[in-house]
Amino acid sequence: MQLQVNNSPFNQEQVDLLNRLLPTLNATQKVWLSGYLAASAPIQTTGGTLNESHPAGAPAVSKEVTILYGSQSGNAQGLAKKSAKVLEANGFQVNVSSMSDFKTNQLKKVQQLLIVVSTHGEGEPPDNAISFHEFLNSKRAPQLDGLKFSVLALGDSSYELFCQTGKDFDTRLEALGGTRLYERVDCDVDYDEPAAEWLQGVVNRLKEGQTGAGTASLAVPTASAGIASESAYSRTNPFPAEVLANVNLNGRGSNKETRHIELSLEGSGLTYQPGDSLGIYPHNDPALVDLLLEQTKWDPDAQVAINKQGELRPLRAALIEYFEITVLTRPLLEKLAPLAVNKEALELLEAGNEEKCKAYIHGRDLVDFIRDYGPLQGSVQDVVTILRKIPARLYSIASSQAANPDEVHLTIGALRYDAHGRERKGVCSVLCAERLQPGDTIPVFIQHNSNFKLPDDPGTPVIMVGPGTGIAPFRSFMQEREEMGATGPSWLFFGDQHFVTDFLYQTEWQRWIKDGVLTRMDVAFSRDTDEKVYVQHRMLQHSKELFDWLEQGAAVYICGDEKHMARDVHRTLAEIIETEGSMSREQAEEYLAALQKNKRYQRDVY
Repeated sequence: MQLQVNNSPFNQEQVDLLNRLLPTLNATQKVWLSGYLAASAPIQTTGGTLNESHPAGAPAVSKEVTILYGSQSGNAQGLAKKSAKVLEANGFQVNVSSMSDFKTNQLKKVQQLLIVVSTHGEGEPPDNAISFHEFLNSKRAPQLDGLKFSVLALGDSSYELFCQTGKDFDTRLEALGGTRLYERVDCDVDYDEPAAEWLQGVVNRLKEGQTGAGTASLAVPTASAGIASESAYSRTNPFPAEVLANVNLNGRGSNKETRHIELSLEGSGLTYQPGDSLGIYPHNDPALVDLLLEQTKWDPDAQVAINKQGELRPLRAALIEYFEITVLTRPLLEKLAPLAVNKEALELLEAGNEEKCKAYIHGRDLVDFIRDYGPLQGSVQDVVTILRKIPARLYSIASSQAANPDEVHLTIGALRYDAHGRERKGVCSVLCAERLQPGDTIPVFIQHNSNFKLPDDPGTPVIMVGPGTGIAPFRSFMQEREEMGATGPSWLFFGDQHFVTDFLYQTEWQRWIKDGVLTRMDVAFSRDTDEKVYVQHRMLQHSKELFDWLEQGAAVYICGDEKHMARDVHRTLAEIIETEGSMSREQAEEYLAALQKNKRYQRDVY
């Protein structure tokens, strides 16, 4: 739509400038610009500013807004804090809180509530949302007839229960009598634009409630919101980090390949703390892309648009650098199946075939689908348009910036396996293992995570449980504690397959033990004994001492696989507390919940 002089307050020169600028802006830029203008210049009316007045006779609406977030890796927390800043800049009084810190007896007093929450694992709430989620779904939850609410749900559509926690909150708040201020928005891994649209919609509704007319668009939240940083680099503008070192930590004969990677952050302005993660934007394996091109007979040099702005790339380069082709999801299947010549693909989506569909997509990729049901009808552009952008991969940082200025270290296990007659490779992990050399650059950003942090008091005892690559953040912890001269005792539980080949960073741990930086270390190498021994078995062997540490104020940290290891370790902790504390299992779980609420039980799990 073209702006005209006769329907605007601008002169012809200004209209010409605006008409040249506006078509070049993407959705994010438009929202940001409108928010900047709304925040910096309140609309004037004959009776004063619109932001400060109400129509005659209109009831005053509360300007207080409560934002509660549930966040595992930091995205939801960042969006919540940015949303709070935007609302405050537009005259609202905002209370922003982690769900775990929110006093549930105050919920009845809240009139306007925004929920920003991610979904963790298989449809589960993140750790700091568990207690609030349980409360809201219990008989203790109050009626909320006067509440207006809106939910921003973060998730990953490659999981079956996409955005389930956000859906849970949305449904439950309505059941308790709440009224939606704005409809729930479900965001996939590339969440910037839908999150911006949600915030704009929410604020427009809040403004309507304040003024009785008109709307105002506001600024866009970003992943790094709320984090003090001078860097121009972020998740949406990653830094090209140079590879300084890339070595295999496993010995000859190991069944594993674990890469220790050192990257330069010099000149980036990026800062991090122990417990944060590094995001990497990987490329697809060129060999897999060539296999896809061979299967489809597509022209590798054909020009395709890679975004809504119509930016063009040669097809092969776009498939390597931009589009996700290694994962099948139900949402993707719903778009692919109508394009398939073999209409049996549509049967996977029929009611009653949910398990068949789930079994099919597990472990398969775009090449598999085309082999099974192709060729695909329509143009190449029709197909690539329905593919999502390659999501960033997050890795726990394995270094302390205090000990390694201008560097960041990672510990990445290469993922390789066979499925459905083909070898499969982890997109990022095998890129790092096979194709990333010293001197290369790779796009990265810092993912701050305040939910996995060392205690403020360096005298607090810490217990760390991290098998395999879960050791990464604890290397960061120990480097930091050594730099700061932490006085509190520390205890590491580490496990892997074989002592000789898989004891990651062995010499460093032994040095820290020798120097007294690490107080105690217990290891479990599962393939070195007839009966497999894991970290939880070592914990049970030392249950009395471990419980004594907890009673003395120790903080417990878990890092690694959420589905198996972290759950086993949680059950083991509950068993130890139950036995050594002479408690019931219910009391032991309450003990752990109290530790979690007091930030003495933290998990970095995936």
